Parts: sequence; structure tokens; C-alpha cells
Amino acid sequence: MKKVLVIAGPTASGKTDFAVETALAYGGEIISGDSIQVYRGLDIGSGKVTPEEMRGVPHHLIDILNPDQQYTVADFQRMAREKIDACAFPIICGGTGLYLKACLYDYEFAEENEESSVDPELEKMSSDELYEMLLQNDPVQAQKIHPHNRRRLLRSLTILKRTGTAQSELEKAQTHEAVYDMFIAGCTMDREVLYERIAGRVRGMMKAGLEEEVRGLLDQGYTFESPGMRGIGYQEWKPYFAGTATLQETEEAIVLHSRHYAKRQYTWLNHQMPVHWFEAGNPEDRQRMKEEIERWKNQN
Repeated sequence: MKKVLVIAGPTASGKTDFAVETALAYGGEIISGDSIQVYRGLDIGSGKVTPEEMRGVPHHLIDILNPDQQYTVADFQRMAREKIDACAFPIICGGTGLYLKACLYDYEFAEENEESSVDPELEKMSSDELYEMLLQNDPVQAQKIHPHNRRRLLRSLTILKRTGTAQSELEKAQTHEAVYDMFIAGCTMDREVLYERIAGRVRGMMKAGLEEEVRGLLDQGYTFESPGMRGIGYQEWKPYFAGTATLQETEEAIVLHSRHYAKRQYTWLNHQMPVHWFEAGNPEDRQRMKEEIERWKNQN
């Protein structure tokens, strides 16, 4: 069984730095497990790894799609597995929990047309109404979906209406056995420290020109309904460009939604994956994790 190292954890927890450091130590290649960094032009708001941060390490599944192209968990499963097969030592770096699990376990996805499969009655509802409905009927699944991800909300509720069974229950019924010899290193830190890092990161994005990045994407004809623009860091700009929110309110919304997302990432990883947690900012704990990875890598 092929060995796959996974560097997971909430947003702003130091995954990229640790992944690059580990890749340099073992001649590894990094496969992005992020659902937004696949899009060209969405650099600042997605916290996309820069050429300088890559330090010469090959990175895959970054800048491969235009913002108006769909990127599903099934797409990631297929593409990531192709890259895993092609890499001598693959390292998946990312925090999108369902993507990680779909790649690492024997998830199967039914062939279906995304648009035609949606219940037309649900289409008439707002995203807020859809999320509230999902919270009431399938709270487990609601924890996995961002409230603004309309496509996934519609899909989950359509499954519920047509099968009478919650999507989380259908997923739970699958065997989900690991298809790789994996080691999952989880970057963590004190919650308040993490929240301050998130706030600082967002401030940095604003200074780096996030407003101009979003404006440029809109000028190219993309909208806030485009798949790439549905993520945190982009969706919050919709009220600003509609003239109903200030720049400060937009920044605060990005920080708040990023914090909520970090909580959901922790919850998902703690309940769904066999994670080996370590304090990313603690040199001693960082060294301990490197030693654990070394032992795992040398096991037959």
C-alpha cells in the first residue's frame, strides 16, 4: 500500500510551511487539498502558496481551473489519486476535510448531472433558507458545508427529499476503508492564538490588494455565483460591491467566517480522521512530529 503523508489542520495553522519543510527533507511533492486554490486568479483571498513559499518543491492541483468551472469532491478524488500514483513521496496539504477523506478512503460517487439532479422546489429558496433547512434535518451534514455553498446545500437537501434519508447517514453506511498507508499530521495551536493569526492573515490580504483582486475577477465577467467565488474571502465581498457594506464590515465578515470554518475543520478532523496532532508553533512538538513521520516512513 502506497505511503501518503497528509498535513491537515484549520486555516492559518501553518500547514503550508510544515508541508514544504517536510517535502524538502524527503524529496516529496505536494498535492493541494484546497477547494479554492485550484482556481486561477484567486490568489490573495485563498491564501494561495506563493512561488517563494514553495521553495522549489513541486506543487499540484493549483491554478488548474478558471473561476467559472466546477470542482467537485469527485474531481479531487480522481485528480489527487492520479498525482499520488505519479509521485515518489506524495504529501497532501489542505484543510478541506471531505476532499481528504474521499481521496484516502474508498468513497464511491454516483454518476449524475449536477444541475438536473437538483429538486426544483429547493431552487426557489435562498441559500440562508437552505442552510437552515439542512441544519434542522441533517445537522451532521450541515457541519461539512459552508452556508454560502449553494450547490452543495441543494445537493444534500435533494438527496434527503428523494431518498428520505440524510446524506450523512448514507455516507455513514459506506465501508470507507483506507486505500493508502497514510499518516495524518494535524497542525494545531491555542484557539485564541489561531484566531489572532486568522485576523492578522485577513488584514494582510486586505493590504495585499484583495479588493482589487475581487474587482478584477468581476471585471473579467465572473460573478459571486461562479464556483470559484463561493469560498470564504470572496463571497463576503458581495454586499460591498452592491453598496450595502463597508470595507471594514467586509473584513470583519471574512474574519468571522474564517473562524467558524476553523471550528468546523477541527470538528471534522477530530471525528472523521486518525489525526496525529502537534503544536505547529512549538519547536519541540514540531520536532516530535518530524520523528513520528520518520518512523512511519521507514516502516515496511
